[in-house]
Parts: sequence; C-alpha cells; structure tokens
Amino acid sequence: MMKTVTIIGAGLSGLVAAAELLKRGHQVTMLDQEPAQAIGGQAFWSFGGLFLVNSGLQRKFQVKDSYELALNDWMGTARFDRLDDEDKWAVKWAEAYIRFASFEKEKYLKSMGIKFAPVLGWAERGGSSAEGHGNSVPRFHITWGTGPGLIEPFVNYCLAHKSFKFLPRHQVTDLVIANNKVQGISGNILEPSDVERGAPSSRIVIDTFEMPVEHLIITTGGIGANHELIKQNWPKRLGKAPAHMIQGVPDSTDGKMLKISEDAGVRLVNKDRMWHYTEGIQNHSPIWKQHGIRIIPGPSSMWFDATGRRFSAPDYPGFDTLHTLESITKTGYDYSWFILTEDIIKKEFVLSGSEQNPDLTGKDYRQILKERLSSHATGPVEKFRTDGADFVEADNLRDLVSEMNSLAGNNLLDYETIKKQIELRDLQVDNPFSKDPQITFINGARHFLGDKLIRTAKPHKFLDGRKLIAVKLHIISRKTLGGIQTDLNSQVFNQHEELIEGLYAAGEVAGFGGGGVHGYGALEGTFLGGCIFSGLRAAIGIDSK
Repeated sequence: MMKTVTIIGAGLSGLVAAAELLKRGHQVTMLDQEPAQAIGGQAFWSFGGLFLVNSGLQRKFQVKDSYELALNDWMGTARFDRLDDEDKWAVKWAEAYIRFASFEKEKYLKSMGIKFAPVLGWAERGGSSAEGHGNSVPRFHITWGTGPGLIEPFVNYCLAHKSFKFLPRHQVTDLVIANNKVQGISGNILEPSDVERGAPSSRIVIDTFEMPVEHLIITTGGIGANHELIKQNWPKRLGKAPAHMIQGVPDSTDGKMLKISEDAGVRLVNKDRMWHYTEGIQNHSPIWKQHGIRIIPGPSSMWFDATGRRFSAPDYPGFDTLHTLESITKTGYDYSWFILTEDIIKKEFVLSGSEQNPDLTGKDYRQILKERLSSHATGPVEKFRTDGADFVEADNLRDLVSEMNSLAGNNLLDYETIKKQIELRDLQVDNPFSKDPQITFINGARHFLGDKLIRTAKPHKFLDGRKLIAVKLHIISRKTLGGIQTDLNSQVFNQHEELIEGLYAAGEVAGFGGGGVHGYGALEGTFLGGCIFSGLRAAIGIDSK
C-alpha cells in the first residue's frame, strides 16, 4: 500500500530514507531550510570516511577483523552507563549497527554504485587498553569521490523519481502531535538564495506554510554551528567549555529542530554527549562563519599543551579525540600545539573535507599518485603552510618557540622546557623498541602496510638540523552524539517513553540512531554510516507498518 511520507532535512540520512521509500513505491516530500544547491547537507563536505568490518579492502591489506572484535571496540568506546534509561535503545542500536557494518553495509553501498578509494585508514587508535577506547585495526574506508561521491547516487535517484517532491527554503518552526500521533508541521518560506553551497543563506521570510503529514521523518542534523547550545550542554567531565571554538559545519547546522521536537513532546536523551575535534585550523578561504578544517594526523607529531607540556598517552595524534579534548580544556586554555618536521607533514598530514582532497573527490588516480606518493605534502596542506594563520616554521627550535609565542600573543612557552622534552624523545628513536609509548605506537603502526606507505613517517630525530614546523590547534565544533530517542525502526518516543504514531527520526538529530548509538565516544567513519543505517531503518519501519 502506497504511503505518503514527509522528510524534514535534505542531508544524507534523509536522502537514504527517501531513496529506500521510493524504491518501495511510496511518495516522498522533502523540505529543507537551505536552497536547492545545498542538497546533501554536511555529508557533501565530508571526507567520506566509512566504518566497515571485515571488508574486501581490509582483507586486501591483510587486516584481520571480525564482528566480535568490532563490537568489543565499540562497547569499550561507548561506555554505555544509562542502560535503564537514556541508553536503553542506544545499546540495541550499537549491536545492530555493528552487524550492519560487518555483514550488510558494503553490499548495500555497492548496490547504490558507491566505491572506495584504494586507501585504508586507521583512525581513533585508542592507546589505553584492549577493552578501552579505539579501533584495534584499520577500519576507515574513504568513499571514492569523498562526500560528494557518497551523496550523489541518493541525490540523483531521488531527484529523478516521479514520486519525489523537493521543497527548499521551507523552514519548519512547529511540529503538531495530538493523541500521540503526528498531525502536521508548519513554518516559514524563506526568500530564494543563490549563495554558494555551505555559505550562510538569507533568513528573510516571504511567506508561511502549514502541511498535514501522515508519516514524518526528522533528519535535520545536530548543533555543531550553535555554539550557545554547545556550551549550554557542555559536560563537566570534559572540563570547562572552551571560550573560543572554530566551526566544522555550515551555519545551517543550528539544532533548532531538537527544541521544536522537545517542545512538541518528543523525548531527547544524552544531551551532554558530543564530539568535537582538537586538531582544528582556521580556513584561509572560509565559506561559513569561523570556518575550520580538521587535520587528520598521523601518529608522529609531538603534541604540547598551551603551556608547553607534552601530552602523554593516550593523547597522541589520532588516538583518542575526547580524552585529548578533556586534557586540553583542563589546562584552562582552548588551544594546543603540534611540533613536527617536514618529513612528518609530507607523509602524515591529511586535511578533512571533500574540498581539501581534490584528487580523491575528483576520482583522479594519477593525481592521487602524484599527491600522496610525492616528496612533498599535498597541495592543500602546502596551501595552509603558506596561507594559513596557524602555521609557523623555523630552522631551529629557539626561533620556532619564539614564533609560537608571537602567534599566541603571549610568552607561555619556554624554549629550554620544550627543548628538554624533544631531546628526551629523540633519545628513544635509535632502536626499533622504546619505552616512550608514542615511539612504540609509531613502530607498531608501520607494521600495517597502509600506514608504512602513506601515513606514518619513519621515526627520526627532531633536533638534528631539520626545519621545524609548529601548528596552533583550535578546538573545532562538529557532532551531536545525543538526540531524539528512537526504537530500532527509527520511530520516535514521547516523553513518557511511548512510541509516537507516524513520527520517525534519523541521522545526527537522533544521535545517529536510538538517541546516541555512539555512547560517550566514536570510532570514526561511524557518523556517515550512522546516517545511512538510521535512514534505512526509518524507511523499513514506515514500509512495514
């Protein structure tokens, strides 16, 4: 029986749900407050990283992975501790998502024509214990075409379908629920806007609308651009909320639909769980406000806090994002430093985002070989070295520390203190074994062929006459890990923990599934994957009713 479905939000989760509903013979109307050229939402700007378990690419790289290993890693990272309440459904979502990532996800993506770049990454390596946070093995698969390549099949399928209607510039301001059943939505029609994708669009209202709904899916994203909400929900466990953050998502990621839903009687859970990166740099060519780019680092840069103290395990580049965030905020400052060499920046610096990886985004094999295997850093990284506000370089450490203090506008860094820490580190690199945990991790990483070839520099001394580089790192806002609580069919609960008839939620607004499938932390490549899986579940849930 054909059903009429309305979707608020034109991001990845909404597009997946729409495509699957259309395949099943239903009619779909999609609304979004942004102009038509912004279809795809945040996913367009992503690196396209996807978490897969025991994939063909893993087997090609001789990585031994399994459902059991991935589930252990996920649960050790999530640390669910609200099992009778806010985590009740999140745990079930986690188990279901690991099954999906292990046995179904790769096949589903291939059915949509999605392929992977011939690169396998190892994100969130952990660094504490086998039962704790982190990926035991490399699982970070990069979509061929990055974010644009991921959304393209879903966008094309929906826009070409006769039963799909897209209404851009429709801003929902009210959700009507009566007798525990969704009834309708209303809001503003915004003036047309031709701004480039990602740039702030006009909020001038030219009309209003009201729309009855039979089945409604909310897929409006999180609060990454709403710094007021981030600070309001900032948990004490992560230290003091940073006074200054740069922004990893467009301004449209305002989180307003979360409050609209809650005011209508929807249950929100895990508001204090969030995911912000610690390796942010200011974009030299910003598109949105306070536009930041994340460095996806290899493991070799030395990481110092704002006062010049070297971080210890597990606060190494690429190991434990939220633990490092906590360590930074508890210093009383909202920035930190990488110190590295040219060998490290050439081999280990990758910038997150589709626009920062034109070779992968453009699906250009020749350019990939040129960029990733050359004797220089990639073109986008070199651009930040020359034009970015957060990079300083010097031929010796004394001058580098002076430049770092000048960039920070203070004298917190002491040359002798930093020199001593680097000297002690340099003493550890003469052997393939070491008592310095970071050096041990680097040597271990190079046992993985992918890291050895393109992601991890050969261990070397910093103070042997090499040019030195320092990068001032900002905290960069990104993901909401909590949100609307749903069952395994993405159907929404009310505040009495009863399912609301006809109402569904998927993607970041639902904590990527169940109101918080990641728990307290994430394994990376799981945000886009959570959008895909929760969008699928919403479509299946509606179709099965």
